Amino acid sequence: MPPLFATGGATVTVSRLVNRNVVAERGRTSMRLEPELWEALLEICCREGQDMSSLVRKVEQNGHAGGRTSAVRVFVMSYFRDAANEAGHAASGHGTLSPNRQQEAARSAA
Repeated sequence: MPPLFATGGATVTVSRLVNRNVVAERGRTSMRLEPELWEALLEICCREGQDMSSLVRKVEQNGHAGGRTSAVRVFVMSYFRDAANEAGHAASGHGTLSPNRQQEAARSAA
């Protein structure tokens, strides 16, 4: 939970989101993401040999119903999920993913 502070009798939640400017499809704009997502985006840029603005434009061109920031979050998750494999999960100390476990988890989340 983000830290709280009081101002003028009201309690205000401090956001962890970091605001940065990027050049997107329609020109310069800002995006608010968690620091970990900015770090992940920078890693993707390094891996793919692209600058941040080029990567964001590419994500926007793919389209996403939730808007630019949502599209970027989904892109980051998909990028690393596509690269994940059972050997990597085992090396990280994660459990295995069996079809039965996946179905059980989906049912319990519903």
